[in-house]
Amino acid sequence: MSTETAKKPSVLFVCVHNAGRSQMAAAFLTTLSRGAIEVRSAGSQPAAKVNPAAVEAMAELGIDMSAEIPKILTTEAVKESDVVITMGCGDTCPIFPGKRYEDWELEDPAGQGVESVRPIRDDIRARIEDLIASLVPAAK
Repeated sequence: MSTETAKKPSVLFVCVHNAGRSQMAAAFLTTLSRGAIEVRSAGSQPAAKVNPAAVEAMAELGIDMSAEIPKILTTEAVKESDVVITMGCGDTCPIFPGKRYEDWELEDPAGQGVESVRPIRDDIRARIEDLIASLVPAAK
């Protein structure tokens, strides 16, 4: 196997609880980029566990998030990422010069059933496909 000469682009997804939106986005990016992009997710106030409705909605598409655990947002995670995508975390996300920041306005799936989570999941998937195309042009 040859070693990579180019550094893989890296993306950090941030929301408050790191239990729904950011976990679904990370799972989609990991799956759909097939390892071409380094993926992180975190929350400013992580929940105790990943939203069960989000886990169920992703399982419907064959993506298993059941082992994921919400993680605390660290300054290092932001520094090490090329793209930082926030999802309703407001001013709690640290800002560093030279990073690409995007804020995705998505409904919060917290406390909602899987029927309400599916459209959020599908919106995230479409955004992830666009993101992959922008970071790995040959992927389109």
